[in-house]
Formats: sequence, C-alpha cells, structure tokens
Amino acid sequence: MDPKILLKLAKAKMPFGKYAGTYLINLPEPYVIWFAKKGLPEGELGEMLQLVQEIKLNGLEGLIKPLLEPNQR
Repeated sequence: MDPKILLKLAKAKMPFGKYAGTYLINLPEPYVIWFAKKGLPEGELGEMLQLVQEIKLNGLEGLIKPLLEPNQR
C-alpha cells in the first residue's frame, strides 16, 4: 500500500451528514458498514471510505495511528 494514501486518509474528514467534520478513520465502524451497505459515494471519498471499512474490519487501525495528529487520537 502506498504510504501517501494512508497519510491522505489520516487527514481526510467526512464532508457531510451526521459525522460531518469527523476524521474518516475515527468514524464508528457500524456507521462505515451501514454506509457501505447503502452504497458508498463515487470517487475519492468512496474509495477512502472503502479503505476505512477494510482497515476497521481487519483491525488494522495501527497502520494509521502513527500518522494521526495528537488531537485525532
């Protein structure tokens, strides 16, 4: 996996909805799963949300944690 993608993911925020302004990696897992079932948005946001889902489902948050700012943890 390209580290640049992980760095971008660590800094990306949800642009709309109930969790607007929340860092994607900090979205609750049930919300990410629900969103994936409903249909992820097209484009980069959808790709990042799909990656967040894979990271959360596989317990790989440790890949992102070193990239997070202290206020994100």
